[in-house]
Amino acid sequence: MTSRRSLLKKGSLAGLVSLLPKWAHSASPGIVRALPAVSGSDITLTVGHASWSIDGRQGRAVTVNGTVPGPLIRLKEGERVRLSVINTLDEETSIHWHGLLVPFQFDGVPGISFPGIKARETFTYEFPVIQSGTYWYHSHSGVQEQMGHYGPLVIDPKDADPVAYDREHVIVLSDYSFMPPHTILKKLKQQAGVFNFQKQTLADLVAGEGLSLKDRLHWAEMRMDPTDISDVTGAAYTYLVNGHGPVDNWTALFKPGERVRLRVINASAMTIFNVRIPGVPLSVVQADGQNVRPVAVDEFQIAVAETYDVVVGPMPDQAFTLVAEAVDRSGLARATLTPREGLTAPVPPLRKRPTATMKDMGMGDMNHSAAPAADHSQMDHAAMGHTMPMAPAAPAPAMGHSMSMRDPANAPQVKMGPGVQSIAPMPMDRTGEPGQGLEDVGHKVLVYTDLVALTANPDPRSPTRTKEIHLTGNMERFMWSFDGAKLSEAAAPIAFRKDERVRIVLVNDTMMAHPIHLHGHFFEVVNGHPGHHPRKHTVNVLPGGKVTLDLTADAAGDWALHCHLMFHMHTGMLQVVTVRPLDGDA
Repeated sequence: MTSRRSLLKKGSLAGLVSLLPKWAHSASPGIVRALPAVSGSDITLTVGHASWSIDGRQGRAVTVNGTVPGPLIRLKEGERVRLSVINTLDEETSIHWHGLLVPFQFDGVPGISFPGIKARETFTYEFPVIQSGTYWYHSHSGVQEQMGHYGPLVIDPKDADPVAYDREHVIVLSDYSFMPPHTILKKLKQQAGVFNFQKQTLADLVAGEGLSLKDRLHWAEMRMDPTDISDVTGAAYTYLVNGHGPVDNWTALFKPGERVRLRVINASAMTIFNVRIPGVPLSVVQADGQNVRPVAVDEFQIAVAETYDVVVGPMPDQAFTLVAEAVDRSGLARATLTPREGLTAPVPPLRKRPTATMKDMGMGDMNHSAAPAADHSQMDHAAMGHTMPMAPAAPAPAMGHSMSMRDPANAPQVKMGPGVQSIAPMPMDRTGEPGQGLEDVGHKVLVYTDLVALTANPDPRSPTRTKEIHLTGNMERFMWSFDGAKLSEAAAPIAFRKDERVRIVLVNDTMMAHPIHLHGHFFEVVNGHPGHHPRKHTVNVLPGGKVTLDLTADAAGDWALHCHLMFHMHTGMLQVVTVRPLDGDA
């Protein structure tokens, strides 16, 4: 660290510049490099090891066809595709087609839907392409995804595209560490918050920033850290756009006057991003590959494994910076949109890091700073005249910091043990909130309640039953689970009858956001737009929050349900969902 005395000796301006991240004063003209692409009905993908340069530093990567990310796979709705995957690694690999509706034996999850692709072997996936939109693919073997084994996948519609645009760019966001993934996980298990270099200090308290002394003592009493927003931070990660760091400055071209479609994919292992183009409004037109009514925003949060398509423009004759800021504000990914090579635009400084609140602990709005969140599950059934029996609301616990954070009465189905640090006493529907740190940015941020499906939901039936699933964990021990049990401890898979209509309520009992992904299906996020709920394959459940989903279990087979934070899944937040026909059904 540069001392204050030496900083003054060098001159304040020069010294301050030397302390800034490289991207903050980079004059790099940028790398204009299109993603490699493959298409057609017969595609070959080769998985292997390679060195990869990020911001001028060499690292080790798992690549697909020699690149990070892997090639853009471009398919056409209505066709049939064969994808031959050659494994040149010395270990097992796999590819999961994230968001694609495929027969379960081609879903690509070792131990659940197929045996994996052994070292030096080839496996061929073959399936009809029955949808369109923006998706991606990645390894479901070990920690290969963190090392670069992922890539974009775009399916063009067989009919006219309802989105009007002149040019498109695929934007793959990810995180990369020069530290081996197993070392990262070992450090997380050894010390909670090991990568959190933004803890509150005495200087913050003296300056009147952050929490008050009283609140800090309450947090300390509960052995929780309000600045622990991300498990792995910019202290270990470089954040990438299409495989390039912020100094590399991946650059995309456009012509003035064009409407540009950006297909944004969060292929990171552990990082939720906040995405914006300063000074440019965005129109969100697709979420998780499904068309939505256009929503005008200035910024959106994209959880791990989600995709959003946005249209910008008509674009004026100047360069713009696309900023993908890590949710904890410990770093950012950066790219440039420009009409000519060599132009750059300012990169905004990192904004103030967020801190968790009592609401993030599942204690509701302790300060009564906002009206209680609407319960969309109740609203929608009332609006549609449905009479499905719902569980009676639990009485609200007494307000105050002393309420129990581990009361099994709040979740009797949870297996209590060392892996369950807390049970949210007052979980709230937070689908109308923009995400941590975005509450007061001063411009419009996308929220789930903004999303309205462009066409009517395909199954208008009411759910016949409700399944509540708790997202549980112990941050200090880095243990994660569903209902207090990791996969090896689950008594049985989560079972659905084929074609049944079921309501799933996800309750987050932890202080971490969890992007939950269900394989083989789309579900409807119950957000107050009955009949036009957005259909998604991944939903981010905010800390202390709950999300209600309506699912038609129409795909027979065994499917993974998991948190898409890779190290959370790797340490237990994974279960099997089994869908079986009724006796006598086809």
